[in-house]
Amino acid sequence: MFEKLFRKKSITKILEDAEKGYGEHGTSLHKTLGVRDLTAFGIAAIIGAGIFSTIGKASADGGPAVIFLFIFTAVACSFAAFAYAEFASMVPVSGSAYTYSYVAFGELVAWIIGWSLIMEYSIGNITVAISWSDYFTGLLSSIHIPALGIKGIHVPDWATMDYLSAYNGHKHAEALVNAGKSFANLDEATRIANNAWITAPKIGSFHIVADLPALAIIIFITWLIYRGMKESRNASNAMVVVKLAVILLVLAVGIFYVDTANWNPFAPNGISGVLKGVSAVFFAYIGFDAISTTAEECKNPQRDLPRGMMWAIIICTLLYVAIALVLTGIVNYSLLAVGDPLAFVFDQINLKLMSGIIAVSAVFAMASVLLVFQMGQPRIWMSMSRDGLLPKSFSKIHPKYHTPSFATIVVGFVVAIPSLFMNLTIVTDLCSIGTLFAFVLVCAGVLVLQNKPNIQRGKFKTPYVNSKYIVPVVFIAMLIVGFTTYKKETNAFIFNTPKVYEPVHFITSLNPSELDLVKGEIKRGSVKVNPAENLDATAYLNSLSADQYERFMDQSTVSAEKKYESGWGLFKHKIPMWIFLIICLVIIYYCITKNLSLIPVLGLISCLYMMCELGISNWIGFGIWLIVGLVVYFLYGYRHSKLGQQGSPTV
Repeated sequence: MFEKLFRKKSITKILEDAEKGYGEHGTSLHKTLGVRDLTAFGIAAIIGAGIFSTIGKASADGGPAVIFLFIFTAVACSFAAFAYAEFASMVPVSGSAYTYSYVAFGELVAWIIGWSLIMEYSIGNITVAISWSDYFTGLLSSIHIPALGIKGIHVPDWATMDYLSAYNGHKHAEALVNAGKSFANLDEATRIANNAWITAPKIGSFHIVADLPALAIIIFITWLIYRGMKESRNASNAMVVVKLAVILLVLAVGIFYVDTANWNPFAPNGISGVLKGVSAVFFAYIGFDAISTTAEECKNPQRDLPRGMMWAIIICTLLYVAIALVLTGIVNYSLLAVGDPLAFVFDQINLKLMSGIIAVSAVFAMASVLLVFQMGQPRIWMSMSRDGLLPKSFSKIHPKYHTPSFATIVVGFVVAIPSLFMNLTIVTDLCSIGTLFAFVLVCAGVLVLQNKPNIQRGKFKTPYVNSKYIVPVVFIAMLIVGFTTYKKETNAFIFNTPKVYEPVHFITSLNPSELDLVKGEIKRGSVKVNPAENLDATAYLNSLSADQYERFMDQSTVSAEKKYESGWGLFKHKIPMWIFLIICLVIIYYCITKNLSLIPVLGLISCLYMMCELGISNWIGFGIWLIVGLVVYFLYGYRHSKLGQQGSPTV
């Protein structure tokens, strides 16, 4: 039983099957892609939500120093890209990390990674569709045609948002208003969510809230991908040209409005502020691995796939760093926590035309990301179906369009339906953790195959640098820095020191009597309040420095559990980091004893670290998804596996 779970496919067998077209449907995929097309697909996937949306929040948290986070993330992705490129050169077929894991680890691990890739692409598509909907509705509302009496085309808020965000926004708004904040002073996102809930049509007590534009764009993109790779490639290349032209225009115009005084301080919130944006920034890079799913449609995959991946990462990193410096140079970093930072900064300097151009290009940028993600997933399902782990219909190739037609249609439904009601923050983090897990296993796969002499190698091989001394020395140096420069933070982590809650969490958790108590404590302090005015407790606490806030919380008579996170509630958030540290020790042992290659080791460690930064709730969600996947595997995949039906495992 155990051997059957980890039965492996040989590279020779995979390549033979690919040459035969797998013999199931008599139709193969069209080979139409070169280096330029692959690089364009990579840029199409990477330059999207990151540069038009999440870069703003990351910049607000980290200041101008957020460029180091982009560079760190790009380096981590580059390490993983080397591993992907080596596997793509060895196994130039569709399937990406799923196929690579089948070779390195065996069937069960391959299924797990394939299942996590299903989540990556599905959830990623949902995320991008929701973001596209936000930009598209914003663009419609900005349309003004006086001759036709059009002063903006406004889609009702309840038709542009998911149910959960509207409900949570309504509850959050109620709590803040009870704490003394007026509706006019609520942040825009909370006001829109509250309005969506209040104005939504109802069936009984059920509020009808659904993101209809997200549904529309998914239907259109699915149709385009169904029609063929050539059509998808042409559409992607056209959208890449548009958004690169706009980004270069932003840089060319914006550089003349940069005030270097805004770069001081460069890292206002220190390393912790920079790292706070890990999830948002990493999400900007995850598209490069989608390139590897198109291996069978490349003219020369062993040469072109590695080059396409590397060029895409290099070009996109340079653009991200340049845009971050321009944004934080035009306005103060603290103003950038908005959903459309590029348009926002040009509004601040009264260049309305630039804002309009950016809004239009953002719609194209998001659509191109969605196209690449939506294109990648059916090819993963197709590969799993070819191996018997999913039903045969998923590997059906359309006789006219030469695309995995059935899988493409199913993917459309899988993405379209959840996009109507899923929350953007939840899906972003789940997508990131699934992707990082795939990166970790691909890097580990290269290490597993490193010293095996009977493995057929491709034209590209990751440069070998012995990690025997480098990795242990770097780990010891990090420990020394932790226990000296960051001694307070390190001790708090090890000894689980209670941590004070953020002001918004603290205030919204209070019942009415506790809230009145806190307001009384504020008034008895240094705050002078007109008795006729309603004190905004949240705004006051947010205005305090970190030390002042801690002193206030220490002196407050509210119960400690409302003020501090401690015990298991605090420790559970540290579990991923403890897992990371333990795995690092295991990796160091193998670096010393097996002389592992440095680049895939660094890729494994850096991607695993970013997984740990995503928090325990995302690990739990990812764990539940994997458990569901194992149930599906043992109910269907294990019994229908073609490798299993052949008898003994192929090594």
